[in-house]
Amino acid sequence: MSNGKNVAPAKSGALNNFITQAGILAAAGFISRIIGLLYTSPLSAIIGDLGLGYYSSAYNYYTIILLVSSYSIPSAISKVMAGKLGAGEYKNAHRLFIGSLLYVLVIGGIASIFLYFGAGLFVEPDAIPVLRTFAPTIFIYGILGVLRGYFQAHKNMVPTSVSQILEQIANALVSVGAAYLFIRYAQMHSFLGMAPVSTISSEVKAKIAEAVSGAIGSALGTGSGVVIALIFMFFAYMKVRPGFKKMIQADTHKNVDSAGSIIKMITLIVTPFILSTAMSNLASTVNNKLFTSFYPLIRNLDMVEVTSHWGIFSGKSMKISNIPIAFASAMAAAMIPQIAQLIAKNDIAESKNKIGLAVKATMLISIPCAVGLFVLAAPVTLLLYPNTLPNITLAKHSLMALSLSVIFYALSTLNSSVLQGLGKVVTPIINAGVALLIQTGVGVALLFLTDLDVFSIAISSTLYSAIIAVLNQLAVRKHIGYKQEMLRTFLLPFIASGIMGGASYGVYRLILHFTSSPRLSVIPAIIVAIPVYFVALLLVRAVTAEELKAFPKGAALVRIAKKLHLLT
Repeated sequence: MSNGKNVAPAKSGALNNFITQAGILAAAGFISRIIGLLYTSPLSAIIGDLGLGYYSSAYNYYTIILLVSSYSIPSAISKVMAGKLGAGEYKNAHRLFIGSLLYVLVIGGIASIFLYFGAGLFVEPDAIPVLRTFAPTIFIYGILGVLRGYFQAHKNMVPTSVSQILEQIANALVSVGAAYLFIRYAQMHSFLGMAPVSTISSEVKAKIAEAVSGAIGSALGTGSGVVIALIFMFFAYMKVRPGFKKMIQADTHKNVDSAGSIIKMITLIVTPFILSTAMSNLASTVNNKLFTSFYPLIRNLDMVEVTSHWGIFSGKSMKISNIPIAFASAMAAAMIPQIAQLIAKNDIAESKNKIGLAVKATMLISIPCAVGLFVLAAPVTLLLYPNTLPNITLAKHSLMALSLSVIFYALSTLNSSVLQGLGKVVTPIINAGVALLIQTGVGVALLFLTDLDVFSIAISSTLYSAIIAVLNQLAVRKHIGYKQEMLRTFLLPFIASGIMGGASYGVYRLILHFTSSPRLSVIPAIIVAIPVYFVALLLVRAVTAEELKAFPKGAALVRIAKKLHLLT
């Protein structure tokens, strides 16, 4: 692949393994998100848009505390451990692993206690029980994160991938089941014991109580999923532990890191990762606060209606738009230890090759997904959330506004991990901070000077993703001298995606004419989109045979393309 004049030829074997490992994690992430979408459909039918609003509000703050305490552990630990393993320092790698466990036990414990007792500092009174239900999950997730980072450092993405799928299955089953049971219990016993408020009718109070109860059940599902994933990762670790102990015993390095140096190392590496990840995800929390707290207060709007709108935007449109980003997240997780090792060896040329392949692979997935979500926004939403029909215009326009952010978030996530792998861990934090300030200003202006309602947040969120993507891309170019090839990475996939989008929408409208069912019509449209995009990519010469071979099952794709005379 051409990435600029100063990029060396790719080492196909290493690149194949790199893409394969990222592909494994991406597949797991994609499956997990699909499971998440499938269970949120019955969940939203059970708890309603109001319940989704309470859940999404609590989940945003839970995510921030999780990010600050534990979420970045896998990436940070995999980066440091990969360096130790690459140098053959197995004793120090093991000591780092143990030190990381102690670190998350302390930090995770403090964060869980803080979230439980400080829930009232973040959310509205009705959502406090929901946020408190999330609190124990933070402590458990820290341990899970260290185990995932351990395997990622060994360039083995399979245990992490399997654990993600198991986590989401358990989450789905418990969320739906607990939400249903909790709502039934609330209907029979009013167990929340909400204080009577003279300005709120008994009917509205009952509606709020049921919505909160359902949101608590869904939050319980999140914790249950993490517990199941942790159990699996523990057994996976015990299986490989004897082999790693032999490597430790064979380690002849005399320089053993002290406990103090390990704690210092973990703190210095993890802290920037935490700040970078937290800053990158802070936008959703800021937007949540703006829309659900200040917006109804200043404009004197009905709180229940505003929370319902937030539930549609955050619990449906945002969730759908986040699916394609799973591939970028997986590619980023695979890149950090790879880039760290290459930079340690001063192999700049191979680092550029890996960056170029990762960016192109991510764009080949993200661009058609963005186009597909834009042209099929309404039927895709109805396919996944049938109960959205009364508010389909709101959901459709929110998803259309967010579709472009799929590309920007994918690119910014990838480049943020590249910068972390290069050791420039502060740069993504600064870039995210700049983007956050601009998007917040735009969001406030749109909310209070226009009647765009929740579309204001969709627009500002897309702007945020665009700014951080551009700033991170420029930073990578500055720090490693990498210049992204534009024509075949961005423009040609956009053309192929446009062809795909037109064909897919045409099939949808044709079938809709005969069936009058958006849900039935969209499935064939999505199925048709896949081969049309593949053929269009080859017709516009967006990918070469060698690039195609680097993808999972790439050799089979090349054979098919040659039989169709699309490749020579």
